[in-house]
Amino acid sequence: MSEPKERVYADSEIPAQLQEHGLKDWYLEDGWLRRKFTTEGWPTTLLLVNAIGFAAEAAGHHPDLAVTWGKLWVKLKTHSAGGITDKDFALAARIDLVTLWRPPAGGPLDGPTGKFIKGG
Repeated sequence: MSEPKERVYADSEIPAQLQEHGLKDWYLEDGWLRRKFTTEGWPTTLLLVNAIGFAAEAAGHHPDLAVTWGKLWVKLKTHSAGGITDKDFALAARIDLVTLWRPPAGGPLDGPTGKFIKGG
């Protein structure tokens, strides 16, 4: 007995799903969910790659990454399903949660005050 195939979303359904999952900086392009991160430079870009890599490996779902100095592009698609599935939205949300987290002001974790990641 084979596993049920994952639901692949039509391009027309993607914007509503992005909104539902709170993924305001993600977009659909060429059949992929994509997001661009701009960082303060190479060390921060590498930290970002590693954070995304850890989350993706833990989830068993792996993005395509393009890395340069100060920039990282993330692409998500469920290869085995041939398109964008719930796995992609869930991993995009986890990536945002992990990479954009900052310690609350005045709390015991008082990291740098500057933003490492400048968004899209």
